[in-house]
Amino acid sequence: MILKGKVVVVAGLGPGLGMSLARRAAEEGGKLVLAARTEDKLDKAAAELGGDVLTVPTDVNDRDAVQNLLDRTLERFGRVDAVLANAFQMPPMDPLTRVNHGKVKAAMDTNVFAPLTLAAVFADALAETKGNIVMISSMVIRHSQPEYAAYKLTKGALHAAAGSLATELGPRGIRVNTVAPGWIWEDVNKMYFGWMAQERGVTVEEIYAEIAGKSDLKRLADPDEVANATLFLASDLASAVTGVCLDVNCGEYHGG
Repeated sequence: MILKGKVVVVAGLGPGLGMSLARRAAEEGGKLVLAARTEDKLDKAAAELGGDVLTVPTDVNDRDAVQNLLDRTLERFGRVDAVLANAFQMPPMDPLTRVNHGKVKAAMDTNVFAPLTLAAVFADALAETKGNIVMISSMVIRHSQPEYAAYKLTKGALHAAAGSLATELGPRGIRVNTVAPGWIWEDVNKMYFGWMAQERGVTVEEIYAEIAGKSDLKRLADPDEVANATLFLASDLASAVTGVCLDVNCGEYHGG
């Protein structure tokens, strides 16, 4: 129960990691605030999770909507202890010399500027509780592959922003950290592995073995394992940890 009594805002409730973050936070005693653009998605998640859950339809790219998220959180719970910035938009998978800059800018809005807005809007409330922010980044910051260049651009900017925020907000008692997952064995990647297997005329198991074989543990992390690392940083167990990026990739890359 490492989050007992804590109010945890999950901003960006995707079907894989987002739901794992919410479920594991609830299991660890947290009071949940779930934010996503789609109200139906939020209602379904709240019904599945049960317990003390506040849902707030939110476009994290809209500062007024983020302010409403804070207002609703304080109205319901009177405090906020952790903000998990999980909203994500996939940039185009093209080399930087050929990529559509407009589409990259749209991804930057969600992947970088939305977390910055969350930090700006929630800072005063987090200062009251000596709370924290955890940004969800990606293993792409650890390698350079042309198809992931724009993805790396957005997550690299987020990584830099998180470090600067840790320095800026630290004197107010607010910790800011980042989690960089590798391949997560969840529905989206399972479908992607299936597509790759079909394209290459091999089995999904062979694709899994090929990719997992690059890691020290010879497997891929599941969403709960990434959530566990995130919630460690969000908890008082990490009370002296700020400005770090915690890699969760079964040892495929070792962060510097």
